[in-house]
Formats: sequence, structure tokens, C-alpha cells
Amino acid sequence: MDPELSAVRISVREAIHTLSSSEDGVHILSTLGALKRYLGEAGDPALGREKEEFATIHFSAFLRCLFSKLSPSWLELTPDGQLEQIWGSFFLEGPADQAFLVIMEAIEGTAGPSFRLMKMAQLLARFLSEGRVAALIEEQCRPRTQPSFPLLQETLLNRVVGLPDLLGNRLQRDNLAPFFPQSYFPLLGEEVARALRAAVDTLREGQDCCVSFVSRVLGKVCIQGRQKEILGVLVPRLTALTQDSCLWQRVCWRLVEQVPDRAMEAVLTGLMEAAPGPEVLSRLLGNLVVKNKKAQFVLTQKLLFLQYRHTTPMLQSLLGYLAADSQRRPLLVQALKELLETWGSGSAVQHAPLAQQRYISTAILICLAHLGEPELQDRRDELLASMMAGVRCHLDSSLPAVRRLGMVVAEALSSRTHPEGPALKFQYEDDDEVSREMLALATPQPLGDSPQARDPSLAPPAAETPAEIAGDGAQSPGLPQGSGSELDSDDEFVPYDMSQDKVLKSSKVPLYVRDCVEVLAASEDPECWEAALQALEGLVHRSPEATREVSVELARVLLHLEDRTCLVGFERLRQRALVLVTVTDPARVAEYLTSQFYALNYSLRQRMDILDVLVLAAQELSRPGRLQRPGCYGFPGPGPQSLPAVATPQPGSAAAPDWRVVVEERIRSKTRRFSKGSSRQRLPSGPNDFNSVAGCFFFPLIQRFDRPLVTFDLLGDDQLVLGRLIHTLGALMYLAVNTTVAASMGKALLEFVWALRFHVDTYVRQGLLSAVASVLLSVPAERLLGDLPEELLEARSWLADVAEKDVDEDCRKMAVRALLLLERLKDSLLPASSP
Repeated sequence: MDPELSAVRISVREAIHTLSSSEDGVHILSTLGALKRYLGEAGDPALGREKEEFATIHFSAFLRCLFSKLSPSWLELTPDGQLEQIWGSFFLEGPADQAFLVIMEAIEGTAGPSFRLMKMAQLLARFLSEGRVAALIEEQCRPRTQPSFPLLQETLLNRVVGLPDLLGNRLQRDNLAPFFPQSYFPLLGEEVARALRAAVDTLREGQDCCVSFVSRVLGKVCIQGRQKEILGVLVPRLTALTQDSCLWQRVCWRLVEQVPDRAMEAVLTGLMEAAPGPEVLSRLLGNLVVKNKKAQFVLTQKLLFLQYRHTTPMLQSLLGYLAADSQRRPLLVQALKELLETWGSGSAVQHAPLAQQRYISTAILICLAHLGEPELQDRRDELLASMMAGVRCHLDSSLPAVRRLGMVVAEALSSRTHPEGPALKFQYEDDDEVSREMLALATPQPLGDSPQARDPSLAPPAAETPAEIAGDGAQSPGLPQGSGSELDSDDEFVPYDMSQDKVLKSSKVPLYVRDCVEVLAASEDPECWEAALQALEGLVHRSPEATREVSVELARVLLHLEDRTCLVGFERLRQRALVLVTVTDPARVAEYLTSQFYALNYSLRQRMDILDVLVLAAQELSRPGRLQRPGCYGFPGPGPQSLPAVATPQPGSAAAPDWRVVVEERIRSKTRRFSKGSSRQRLPSGPNDFNSVAGCFFFPLIQRFDRPLVTFDLLGDDQLVLGRLIHTLGALMYLAVNTTVAASMGKALLEFVWALRFHVDTYVRQGLLSAVASVLLSVPAERLLGDLPEELLEARSWLADVAEKDVDEDCRKMAVRALLLLERLKDSLLPASSP
């Protein structure tokens, strides 16, 4: 037997025997001090072979012996805590991997709250704070002279990554702050950065090292959902270190390449979120997307098509990374093609959530910004075909937000592929902040990490022009001082008050409703036609009996009326007149309008106008006290009889108040009152005029929805009108609250909803959910549970399914609200029995 090896074994045996049998603190201190020379800390270090033998064979067993002796009485054998200090030094100065495993083994094996458990937890906290985790990782990165043990590395990996969970389970409420996940994983990120720095120093010395263990640690942490904590610390350090060092870049590339495939998605997602821009991603990842198939699938497929929760800056970093290198640019072009195929798919437009469609549209615009003119021109025809197919699918959607997405993307794509031709422009309101941001994304920008490139608010202010500087006080050089233009100015004169002036017209304003009907139907005089349309509302207000004689004819004329003279506010005047005619003669006009909704030779716009008029008229008819005050759907007519009486101010005074108001105010201020009644105004009351005609508005609309016409098919392509019809039926149901026909309307509407509950269009499903809520709000609870129990059970199961599985967020929210209404309805009629 080798005498040197025997000496180490004998020394360890003697130390263990002393620890087990001796109660002399001085003897124990001398024994432990003599054994520390095998750690390389004493003045006379042992031979290299002795230290290696102690570290590989005896160290773990000796640490377990030290742990077994841990007790308050044993630590008090020496004064001033000398024994505790030297006891802890063995755990903190020896091989980090073995010390860490023994500490974790001791913590897991100690039962309940105890002195040993808390002492080992405090020792582990010191182990973390003194950077021993970095030493542990460094030991795993060094090349092995002996065969490695995969099980040992796997155990270390599980303990390092799962430390917060293990300590939380063991310590419960006595857990220490360093073991909390929000504290531990940032610390682990710092330790990983320190270990990588040691690996780079090793490479600079010409030695070999391996970072596969670091890759596995990083992957396992990211799989557990802690990307933000660890990468939030690690990425800024790597960003600074890789800026001027090719060696650091190579180490980072190798680090990400050796991440296991099952963790690749989590790591790449975390890097995308933490990296400040595409240049940093290029330095950290290199051409990983070209070399690794799993990384290519994640970056070009999963993050673009299967997920849509990521932010716009992350998308810019991802697509900018693909565009930053010539080897990666083909993947960017291929991604644009596949994005356009998805964007132009009718099935995707119908079934995909709005957030995902906006996400894909944003990705398309960012791709366009990164592609150059030659690349776009080479694929001009292909891009144009994809654009035409996509625009058609988006414009056919019933959701305004989806239609606007199609318009924005088509405009940007057309301007980039046809820069020389006329720009494609759609008519939509440019007041949506999201649309403006998306259009700005398509602007070609050079690749850069400057704050100005990412945040326009940080850009320097534009220089002032000479004209703006001269406008601050200097006189314009074009007009010399004392010129005739200044002398001839009439700014000192007070202008006349022309606010009450009227435009003089040669045509005569009609005085009767019948005259207005004839003029609007057959007159060729533009001024007379405009005057009749503007005077119609006032005449209907003034002569309701005369209006009833020609109500159906007037409704027919207004329904077919077209804007001949580009009159400002034409649609508003036409709609208000139609609503007023319907309110004046509701039964006959509603019968006519509902019959025309399913008639031939009407445009979709006219059919939707009919629905709008019916809702507005029903709202006016159901408004309490409507005869005492004007309706809220329009303004008074232009005639002098419709103008409200106002006090005329006396000349020379800015505002001359009525003397009665002044006197009453003085009396009110001088009067003392000991108590006052309620100051609330009495709510208007009166009969509900919609009660007698609700069926005329509702039932004709719901009877023929499943009968297609030559140019009108609600169950086919005209999904937008179907959605508007359902919303109209829901509004009529809501306005029919407290009417005698409400229960019959609710039963018919629930059957209608049940027939269309699986419709693919989002707008239609939103209307169905709104209709169910209207039924629950309008029909009395007793009638619902008494007459419609089966319908309510079916509706409840459907609402629960929608709330859980529908792809549209608004549909899920509406279903939850309807379920809450249903539960409140049940609780109001079936109160819980008292205990």
C-alpha cells in the first residue's frame, strides 16, 4: 500500500475518532486544524496527491461526520466560537460541489424545525453569499482527468436549480430571504456570469473548458419560468462583454448551442425578451438559427405563428436578428411568405383571435421594413397575389378592427412593392393609435441599437427654420416697414355679428309634409330638394296627423333617397327623418321596413339602415316622458316654431338675466331653512308607447332569416348584416322590458340564438351573447324560470362552453357576464335556506 495514501487515510480516521469520542475543545481544534492542510490552507501544504485523495475519497464522509456532531453543546466546547468557525470553514473552503451536496443532503434529512436545520440553512446562505456556487460551476466546466459521473452532474443540476423549492418546503415559514426565488435566481445569474468569466480566462491561457453544465443550468431555470430573473442579470453583462471581444461571442454561441432541445424554446424566448435589440441578439446567438433545427423552428415558426403574447419590441428584435446577416436573410424572406399566407387565409381570419391577427400583421410590417427594394422587387408578383387574397378576406370580415388591419397592411405592402406607382389608400378614420404605430413599423430603418432608433421621443429636436425664427419678433423681409399692406389693414374695425344670418335661397321651402314627399321623390331642382330635406323634420314634428296619412310613402322615399347634391350631413338628416316618421306612425312604418329588409333589390347598406332606424325608433318610443321633451336622436327642425325661447339680452350688456331669476336668487340666499327635502328631480313617467308595437318591430325580423334570396343570404356571405340583425334583435328585446310581449319575444330569441350558437363569425357570436343577456335582463324572472326552464339550461351549458373555449376574448367576457346574470337570477328566486 502506498504510504502517502495511508497517511491521509490514517489522519482522517484519527480525526473522525477524535470527533466521535473527545469532549476536549482544544484537542478537537488542533485535530481539525491539522486536517485543514489537505485543503491547501495551512502554512505547510501537503503534497498534490494527498490533497487530491482527500478531496475525492474522504471529504464528503468527513463533512457528514462534522454534521453529525452539530449541536449547541458541542459548539460551546471552545470560547469565542472558534470551533464553529473552523467547523464552517470545511464546508466553505473545500470542493464546492461535494460541500453543496452534503449541505443539501443534511437539510433534506433533518426532521422538523430544529437547531441543526436552521444552522445548516444559515451555512447554505453563507455558501451562496461567498460565491461558492460560481466555484461549483467552474469545477464542472474544467476538463476531467478522470471519468465523469452523469448521475452526479444531474444531481447537482437538480439541487442548484431547485434550491428555492427544496428550502421552501423544508423551512416553511422560517425560510430565509436568500432562498426566495426573486432573490436566488438573480444571484444565480451573477454566479453564472462569474463562472463564464473564469472559463474565458481559462481559454485565454490556452487550456480547454466546457460550458455544457452552464447551458443545462440555464435551460432548466428557463423551463421553470424564471427567465426574467436570471436573464435580466445575465444578458446585460454578456451584452457589455461581447461588444469588443470575439472570444466572448464564441463562448456565448457555444453556451446557447449546448442548451438541451427541450429547453431551447424557453431560453430563446427569454433572450428575445431581455436583449435590447437585434445587434445584441446577433452577438449572443450568432448563426444559431441556421445551425440548430430546433432553434430555427422556435424562431421562425413558434414565436411567429403559434404564440402571439409577445410585444412589438421583441418582434423587432427577432426579425431584425434574422435580417442582420446574409446567411439568415433567406429565413426572413421565407417567414414573410408564410406570414402572408396565414394573413391571407380566410379560415385564419374567421377563427383566429383578434390579438393574433394583429400580431401577424405587425410581424409582416416589420419584415417589410427590413427587406430592401431589390428583394421586394424580385418577389413582387408573389407578394401582390398574397396581398389581394388577404385584403379580400379582411374586408369581408364583420369586425371593424379586422377590416382596418387588412387596410393598413395592404397600404404598407403596396407602397413598398410599388414605390413608383400611385399609392393604395383606403377610406378609414386615421385616429386609431394602433394603426398609426403599425404604419410606422413598415418604414425602412437601418439596423441599430441607438435609443433614437427605438424611441422617437429621444430624438434631438428639429432645427428652427429662418422663417420660424423671424416670426418670434423680427419683421418678415418680404414686407418692408411702413408698406402699404400694413397701412391699409382694417384690423381695428369691429366685425359685424353674422351668427344669426341665413343663406338666401331663391327656392321656396315646402310648408306641408305631402309637398316634401313630392319634392324629394320627383324634383330636379337641387336647392328645392335640399330645402325640402332640411325642413322635413320640423314639418313632421308640427303635423303628425298629416304625416300619418303619407307615412309609408314618406318612409319609402327616404329609404331610397340618394345624396344628389353632396349635402353636408345628408345621412344624419335622412336617418333622423326616418326615425321620426317611424315614431309618428310606428305600426305601419315598422311593418313596411321589416318587410323591405328581406325584399329584393336592396343594398346591404340600406338593410343596415333599416335596422338602425328600427332601434332608434324603439328607443324613442320606450323613453319615459318623451312627449314632454324632445327626443335625443336629433335636433329641432329649422323652422322658427321649433326654436326654444331664449331671453334676449339688452343692448350694451354682455348678459342681461331675467329679473325673476335675480329676485328668486336673492330670496333664496336670505331665507333660513331648518331642513330641506330631497333635491332630486322627479323622474319623468308615462306609458310605454313601445308596448303595443314591440311585436311589429321584432317578430317580422326574426321569421325569415333562414330563407336566402338571390342577392342576400344571411347564413352565407352576408355575415356582417346577420351580426347587425342579431344586435338589433337584442336591443329590441332590451327595450321591451316590462311589456306584455316580452316573454314571447324572449322565447323566440332564445330559439334563434340556439340555432346559430356555433356560428364561425366572431361578430355574430358577440351578438348572440348580447341577445342572451338582453333576455335575462328584460323578461321577468318568474316567467323565465316558469316558461323557459329548458331553454335556460341549454343556454347555461352553452355559455359555460363559450366562456372556457371561445377564441375571442370579448366573447369569453360576455359569456361570463351572462352567466353571472343567470346566477343572480337564480339566487333572487331561490334564496339559500337559513341554517
